[in-house]
Amino acid sequence: MERLALKLLARREHSRLELVRKLRARGYQRGDVDSVLDRLEREGALDASRFVEHYAAERAAKGFGPLRLRAELREKGLAEDLIDRQLSDMQDVWSDALAKAHERRFRGSVPADRSALAKQARFLEQRGFPTESILRFLRFDD
Repeated sequence: MERLALKLLARREHSRLELVRKLRARGYQRGDVDSVLDRLEREGALDASRFVEHYAAERAAKGFGPLRLRAELREKGLAEDLIDRQLSDMQDVWSDALAKAHERRFRGSVPADRSALAKQARFLEQRGFPTESILRFLRFDD
C-alpha cells in the first residue's frame, strides 16, 4: 500500500483525504491507510502545505478564482487556516487570473449591452471570482 501511495504522489501532489479515498477504494482498511499516511507525512512525502500551494497556483493559472479554489480545497479536506493563508498570499494573482479567464473566453470583448454583461459576469462568477472584482473589471457603473 505504501508503494501505491508513493506512486500516486510521484504523479502529482495529493491531499491526505484524496489518498484516503483512493486507497480505501482499492480495499485497504482505514487504520492501515492512516498509519501509512502518517508515516509519509512524517517523512515529508505527503505535505498539505505543498499540496495547497501547487494546487492553487495550477488552478489560478487555468483561470479559476479564489472562491472556487476555496470550495475545491475544502472538498479535498484541507484545513481552513491553510486555505486562508494560501489564498491571501495570492492576492496579487487574482486580478491577472480574472483578466486571463475573460480574455480566453471572450477574446477581450467589452460587453455591449446588459445581456452581454450578464453573460460575462455569470461566466466569471462560475470561475470563482468575487462579484465586486468582476463588476470592477467589467467597469459596471450603474
